[in-house]
Amino acid sequence: MKKLSFILLLLVVLSCGKDNGPGYQEPYDPNDDDPFIPLSDTEMMDLTQQETFKYFWDYAESNSGAARERYHPNDPSNSQNVVTTGGSGFGLMAILVGIERGYISQSEGVARLTQILNFFENADRFHGAWPHWIDGGTGNVIPFSAQDDGGDIVETAFLAQGLICVKEYFEGGTADEETLAAQADALWKGVEWDWYTNGQNKLLWHWSPNSGFAINLELKGYNETLIAFVLGAASPDYTIPSEAYHQGWASNGNIVSSASQYNIPLILDHVGTGTGPLFWAHYSYLGLNPNNLSDQYANYWDLNVNHTRINYQYCVSNPGNYVSYGQDCWGLTASYTRNTDGSVGYSAHDPENDTGVISPTAAVSSIPYTPAQSLAAMHFFYENDLMGPAGFYDAFSPQYDWITERYLAIDQGPQIIMIENYRSGLLWNLFMQNEDVQNGLDALGFTY
Repeated sequence: MKKLSFILLLLVVLSCGKDNGPGYQEPYDPNDDDPFIPLSDTEMMDLTQQETFKYFWDYAESNSGAARERYHPNDPSNSQNVVTTGGSGFGLMAILVGIERGYISQSEGVARLTQILNFFENADRFHGAWPHWIDGGTGNVIPFSAQDDGGDIVETAFLAQGLICVKEYFEGGTADEETLAAQADALWKGVEWDWYTNGQNKLLWHWSPNSGFAINLELKGYNETLIAFVLGAASPDYTIPSEAYHQGWASNGNIVSSASQYNIPLILDHVGTGTGPLFWAHYSYLGLNPNNLSDQYANYWDLNVNHTRINYQYCVSNPGNYVSYGQDCWGLTASYTRNTDGSVGYSAHDPENDTGVISPTAAVSSIPYTPAQSLAAMHFFYENDLMGPAGFYDAFSPQYDWITERYLAIDQGPQIIMIENYRSGLLWNLFMQNEDVQNGLDALGFTY
């Protein structure tokens, strides 16, 4: 049985510590009806972080050391050279967690981070921005779609968020660490954020040397792209005007919403979707600390707590009558999905797009906002055989007795990072202490 195999492996790991120290558990009787090792909340967080870390360390793209777009344990050669820019930014932050938690030594972390930053320094860039996908062997752009073969300012923002954390973590360290910090700082500061305004008071997601701004997808809130405006305003050399935020992102104030669900205020309009997928409450806030973060439109802590509570309450009320939905089994966000014919696809699950598929990253990564509910979900996922070789599998459906034994970088990263932010505030503290970030937030009218 998969569960029993994992338990035996866990017992070996736990029993290898000196004098069977903290975390050691006596083995269960294998003839027990339910051979399951109960974990405390602390042990549950420890296990989830350590196993998820493997995605970015053990299963990274081999040449670059950066994060692969996806990893399929049953098909490891699938997309094995496809590096994801945004997921690699999450990976930078995950490696810092790995150093802090003792999964790797600091010198090992510096070596891997140097490998990754050297790769991105030499990879294709388009007015300073990296593409969505990069060939890990060559550094060349891999087109995401026909016209999306150039810079992606949102994926770049996710990478820059990680670069800033690396800079802050290693600044003032050894000579090698100082060099790494300076390289990280120079890389994010080389992004021409202002180019992606196309001379207007807005940000555009893509630019291609072959198609220009033809995709013409504007970053408009509320969604996952807030971090791009913060960093664009923070850039000392390629600053975007504050009007790009207020007129573009915030639609001249029309971003504010008076709607509510389950008597919980939305606060901001989720671009007409009701409430969007939960990754909107994660990606921009891996470094950007929503605690005490406010501007004229919202208190972003309340915004994210409410977003998560609505998602949770929807799953508890379970209007679709899906099997197992409830207080322990919840979380709707973008992930792999089960298509109606039983095949595997991809979908941005939310209360308006619920097909009976739960994505563990939704509840796990929301732990700062709903700690009790998120921990209950983590225990449920663990007890139901969802822990694989790189953390919780990406998606499952009790309704259809279906699990996809696959992983995506952008779903694994927020789990280890947000658990760490909940436990120690590590990435929030690093990012928010950066003077350029503070200047950007000041320029946009934030208090923090």
